[in-house]
Amino acid sequence: MAPRAGTSESAATRIVLLALAAGQFLMALDSSVMNVSIATVAEDVGTTVTGVQGAITAYTLVMAMFMIPGGKVGALIGRKRAFMIGCVIYGCGSLTTALAPNLPVLLLGWSFLEGIGAALILPAIVALVASNFATERRPAAYGLVAAAGAVAIAVGPLIGGVATTYFSWRWVFAGEVVMVLGILVLAGRIADAPVGERPRIDLVGTVLSALGLGIFVYGVLRSDEWGWFQPKPDAPSWLGVSLVVWFMLAGLLLVWLFLRWEARMVKRRREPLVDPGMLHNKQLTGGLTMFFFQYLVQMGVFFVVPLYLSVALGLSALKTGARILPLSVTLLAAAILIPRYFPDVSPRRVVRLGTLALLAGAVVLMAALDADAGAEVVTLPLLLIGLGMGALASQLGSVTVSAVPEAQSAEVGGVQNAVTNLGASIGTALAGSIMIAALTSSFLTSVEQNPAIPSEVKNQATVELESGVPFLSDAQLESALDDAGTSSKVTEAALDANDEARIDGLRAALAILAFAALLAMFFTSRIPKTQPRSTGP
Repeated sequence: MAPRAGTSESAATRIVLLALAAGQFLMALDSSVMNVSIATVAEDVGTTVTGVQGAITAYTLVMAMFMIPGGKVGALIGRKRAFMIGCVIYGCGSLTTALAPNLPVLLLGWSFLEGIGAALILPAIVALVASNFATERRPAAYGLVAAAGAVAIAVGPLIGGVATTYFSWRWVFAGEVVMVLGILVLAGRIADAPVGERPRIDLVGTVLSALGLGIFVYGVLRSDEWGWFQPKPDAPSWLGVSLVVWFMLAGLLLVWLFLRWEARMVKRRREPLVDPGMLHNKQLTGGLTMFFFQYLVQMGVFFVVPLYLSVALGLSALKTGARILPLSVTLLAAAILIPRYFPDVSPRRVVRLGTLALLAGAVVLMAALDADAGAEVVTLPLLLIGLGMGALASQLGSVTVSAVPEAQSAEVGGVQNAVTNLGASIGTALAGSIMIAALTSSFLTSVEQNPAIPSEVKNQATVELESGVPFLSDAQLESALDDAGTSSKVTEAALDANDEARIDGLRAALAILAFAALLAMFFTSRIPKTQPRSTGP
């Protein structure tokens, strides 16, 4: 009978893990699935590309604003209940989006309801892994859950491309509703952690944290249009400095006020939204810092590589997605196999090797990019980057949660997901702005040095392209030049300049991501050398 009972228990834990991993997959899918279909969505709901991009931005903002309060809600009403309520809200948002006739309804479903749902689900997942798995099994569980999220980002363009090409983008969100129903069925097997007596939620802290994180992330997301420091032409500014700087400073000030308020709450023996004393925990802050850098590099790579494949090489959404799949293979392998075959390995060593793999992948890809290179050059670098991401995923979740008592796991989940959200936003924005800046400089230099281009065209190009050269395919640029009536000689020179400038821009973006990975190495000393172990039976 014992083996049968053990088998039953093992089956139950697999179902729990499947439910939590599916939840993480679903939350991450929205970050990438529609990137290849923005124009189609805009046309279908009667808006512009900017309108749809605004909906995506708003989704990110809502998540960033409510992630920490979402973690506290789980501590107040129960992690399992928060997870299931979040799934219901998210499912309603997906259904609303699938049926959206216009942009306001799209914003309600996609940006607001899905964002609120994600803010409840993601912190609860972190806490539920802690309450459903023994301490020694958590690295494997956290690794698989994190890997599910990263795989969703990797295959998102492929799923979006298939749906948009052969069916409709609406089917993606309809499919999310079906997934939510499946997760709710599986979630019945999840064991909840006991909820202690809690007074009330800290409303002042909620407002301060939501405004601080929201304003900071909004500033970062606007950096591409407004410029990081020096304002772009016609972009808003104050005292000659881009509003991005002021938004980021205002956000940081509000976060500082939030932490001061929380310290005051603790001093008065009231229930804080987040105990600021947690931030004095070396292991916790080390894990959070590495999460930040992991998502910065990860989302930067997921921004740069698809651009190279789809725009520079002209691959379809389906072929672009297929070329990114090797990353998923090594990511899953590392996330699952490291905890399984090396359960006692030093977390610090794994995190350092994973970070080195991210660095190596970025450097190899930067060196391999060339105007004459094909799609195959991304395979080896993506295998390395996937290996690094999987290695980090196999350790960091367990590192952060084991740093505090289990009762605080929901709060840690909120802070952890807020940090990863910041890293993802900054990684995408930084890679994009560095790429466009290098692209602009390279393009204008090539145009200026080319004797085939008349001086009046050079002057006009310099004036018109000061705000940045758009990342255009050869076909898009050729079409624009034909419409402008340029000569074949000028067109050919511009295409050559664009070809080289694209590669220069992509290399510059990869260089900043490699630098971020190298910088992260300095923080790995805060990761513990030994695996957490359960003290009880």
